Formats: sequence, structure tokens, C-alpha cells
Amino acid sequence: MASNGVSYNVPNSQWLGDEYNPLSDESGKITRWYVTAPDIEDQKRTEERLQNENLALREEIDRSSLFEEIVGSSKPIHQLLKQVEKVAPSDSTVLILGETGTGKELIARALHRRSKRANRPFIRVNCAAIPQSLIASELFGHERGAFTGALQRRVGRFEAANGGTLFLDEVGELPMETQIALLRVLQEKEFERVGSNHPISVDVRVIAATNRDLRAAVAAGTFRADLFYRLNVFPIAVPSLHDRVDDIPLLVEYFVARYSKEAGKSIRHIGKQTLESLRRYHWPGNIRELQNIVERAVILSETDTFVVDDSWLKGESAESSPKRGLSALEDSEVEMIEAALAETHGRISGLSGAAAKLGIPRQTLESKIRRLGIDKYGQKRPTA
Repeated sequence: MASNGVSYNVPNSQWLGDEYNPLSDESGKITRWYVTAPDIEDQKRTEERLQNENLALREEIDRSSLFEEIVGSSKPIHQLLKQVEKVAPSDSTVLILGETGTGKELIARALHRRSKRANRPFIRVNCAAIPQSLIASELFGHERGAFTGALQRRVGRFEAANGGTLFLDEVGELPMETQIALLRVLQEKEFERVGSNHPISVDVRVIAATNRDLRAAVAAGTFRADLFYRLNVFPIAVPSLHDRVDDIPLLVEYFVARYSKEAGKSIRHIGKQTLESLRRYHWPGNIRELQNIVERAVILSETDTFVVDDSWLKGESAESSPKRGLSALEDSEVEMIEAALAETHGRISGLSGAAAKLGIPRQTLESKIRRLGIDKYGQKRPTA
């Protein structure tokens, strides 16, 4: 028969545990019970210490990962999350700006989950992934027979998101005619399905995102100025990974834990040299590139130490010199950029900035300036 037990606290604050055990005769019949009270003070202390350690670990995770999978404790991330906290409870339109791979969709989801619409749908549309001829139907739906292949009525994303949030990713890729329809929804809260003249009222919060310089697109005539100002009610700029290098160790630990669990591997250490190499790398693909590199390294790992092949990071480290060995094409590009910067006195963004003059997004120009070693304030790049 299994022993039974109970613990209690005696006046001197020691923890004791009563254990009841049977005494049996030769035939196996229980004749009596006896009780022992071993001191389990050490066991209780150990349990309390483990509980405290777990609590401290959870608090550290909360400090480092404040919003779902948005991991980081650097100053740029704290500033970003403060903005998210302030605007999330409102119904204001938010425009999320940032380079490809910085996690703009995570910010959009965080805004939704901390809004009064959290229990309603969150619908995502990648405006760049839908053919321009179908984007209006995708957003607003269509009636049967509205166009060839429209065999039945279809509900669009705006109707599906009614009461919730619609996230328009890569909004800068919308064709001009769809921009007009989107502006109407934002202003009048109603739209018409393709092939219908019956207006449909909708209650949707719109969050948009882009890696393009929309001001430059407005100047170039490819994006409507009135739509830009309607979307730009509350702009949020997501920092690039090279602007938050201090977060790389936390991000690496997070992704290593995630992918090692999926792969059924036990990785307990991160190589010091690997971490230094990751910190020096420029990360043109931002967090998405880091995530992919970590996943690849975990798959190839054969020990309990996480390491990354340095050849994966060659050619883009922040300490490497991009000023030597440029091709003729790159030399020509450098000259054009330097001329534009000289003309704008180092100004990159805005209607009169170098990005607008060159017809490229601000983020792209900034990346080229860093990669090609250009002094944006007019100092010419030394020739080889």
C-alpha cells in the first residue's frame, strides 16, 4: 500500500511532512500504522528558490518581449512600443513605415490586439501580391457577372473586416483607381462592390504599411496626395536592425530557442565569435534575414553550441570597407548619388530631398549610402 502524507508548519517556522506507513504481519494483514515527520525545510526552500527564479525569468522575458514576438530592449524599440501603446486604443488610421523585413505586420497585430476591436477580425492584404486588375475585387468584393469569371457574388476584405481591423501591407503598390476607392472608404465609411452601385457602410480601422517613400511617390505623381495625408494620421517608423544592434543577442536567443525546439535539438550555448559576427553584419534583410540565418544554422547544428558560418555574412559587415573594389556600374551610381546629395546639401527625404530627385525610396537611398561608403554631406569618395 502506498504511503500517505501531509505537511504542516510548526511554531519554529520549520516545514515538516507527516508520512503514514503500515506495519503488516506475516500474512500481509495490516496490524497498525506508524507516522514519521521528516524535516522538509530544505525541500521547501529549494521550491521557493525555483519559483523566484522562474518569476524573475518571466519578468525578464516581459521586459525584453513586450508585445507578442516583438523582441528587444533597445532605446529605438522602447520608443516604438510607447507609440503603439498610445495609439492602439484609438480608431486613428496608422501608417507603419520601415524597410523590408523589419516586422511591420507584428506592429499592426500589436495595434489590433490592444485596441477595442481586439475580439473582432484582423484581416491582412498584401497589396503587392495581388494583380492590379483584381485588387479592387479583393478589397471591395464583386457582384455576380461583374467581369469575366465572376460566377458568384464575393465579399471583399473590407466587409470581412467589419468591426475589426484591415491591414493594408505594401499600400504604396496600389494602382491609382484603387487609391480613389480607398480614399472614399476612409472618408465616408462606405464603398461599392465591383459591378454594383449600391453603397455598403462599413466600420473598419485601417492600418497601412509600406517600405516606399510615399512623399517621393506623391511628388512623382504615382500616389495620391489626399490619400497619403489621410493614411498618415499617425505614422510609426519601425527601426532597421542595424539601428538596434543591442537587440541582436536577445533576438538570436529567441530564434535559437524557437527553432531548436521545432528541430528537437538541445542548443545550450551561443558562440561568442558568432555573436560578434552577427553584431557587425549590416543586415540588409533586417530581422527576417536574421531569422532565416538562425533557422539554417540550427538545422545544420551538430552540437549544443550555436554557431553561424562566417561565409554567410561576408561582404556586408559594418566594419568592412565598401570603398574599394567597386564596379564601374557602382562607380556611376556613386557619382549620381553624390551629385544629388550635393545639390540638396545632404538632405535625403522630403520633396526636395535627394531620394525624390533620384526617384527612389528614402530607405533605399540610405542603404546605398551606407553600402557604397558615401559621405552624404558632400565629401567625395576617395578613388582607388
